[in-house]
This record gives sequence, C-alpha cells and structure tokens, in this order.
Amino acid sequence: MKVQSASAGFGALIMGFASLACFAPAIAGEATPSAAAAAPAITVELNKLETVDKGCRVYTVVDNPGSVGFQTLKLDLILFHTDGVIGRRLMLDLAPLKSAKKTVKMFDLEGTACDKIGSFLVHDVMECKADTGPVEKCLDAITLKSLSNVQITK
Repeated sequence: MKVQSASAGFGALIMGFASLACFAPAIAGEATPSAAAAAPAITVELNKLETVDKGCRVYTVVDNPGSVGFQTLKLDLILFHTDGVIGRRLMLDLAPLKSAKKTVKMFDLEGTACDKIGSFLVHDVMECKADTGPVEKCLDAITLKSLSNVQITK
C-alpha cells in the first residue's frame, strides 16, 4: 500500500496504510444508484498502533465481504494530534482489495510518535475503481471502527 504526504506534493511514498473502502458493482463501467444500494460496504478497522524506531506503525483490518474486488482505492486521510491540531495529510492507496476477503494492512508514520496521534479523519475518497470499472460514492460505503484509543471517522 502506498502512502503519500500532501505536504510533499504527494511525491514521497511511504509504506502504506490500512484498508479503507468503497463499494458498488459497476454496470458498463459506471455505478448505478440501485446497484450501489445493493452492494455491501467495506469495513475498515483501526486495530492497533505500535511504536517503531522511526515513528508509529498503524495496523488496520479491512473486510470486503462482497463479490466485487477493487483495483484502486485512494483515500484523503487527515491525522490529528492529541491536542486537536492537524498533524499531516496523507494520500493512502489501499488497493488491491480482493472480493470476499479480510485483509490486514499497515503503514508507518515516520517522525510521529504513537502517543501523539489523537485521531484520523477520512476526508474523502480520491479515486475508487472496482474490477468492473469506476465506482461513485465510495465514501458513503465506508464503515469505520477502532479497537485502539485512537478514533477513525469520516
């Protein structure tokens, strides 16, 4: 998974984040409202944070129970420090996501201590493409939860 820092113009790649989500089968390359409503959502769980030499490693569990896989899923993610101040903005490429599969994904936040992370905000989905083509309204399909003391919201 790829993570890019927005402050570096999305130029610097770091080892990637956990899986976040999107849904909806596409018909002839485009999602329809009725198809989108029938598709299962992807669940992204912020599972744990682990201190590593250069910062913090974030583990996520992504569950895609549906029959549609995803080739591209790029999220605009904002990290907030414990004092509520924005720490950084990241572009996370979570793909590929296989259909009917639970996956563990992780990413390292160099220069950021785990105990300084207050929360994550999934600001938007920048690009979402299923095996069947582009998908609209991926952000609506994301279900988020956290098993750590750090919350993840949209």
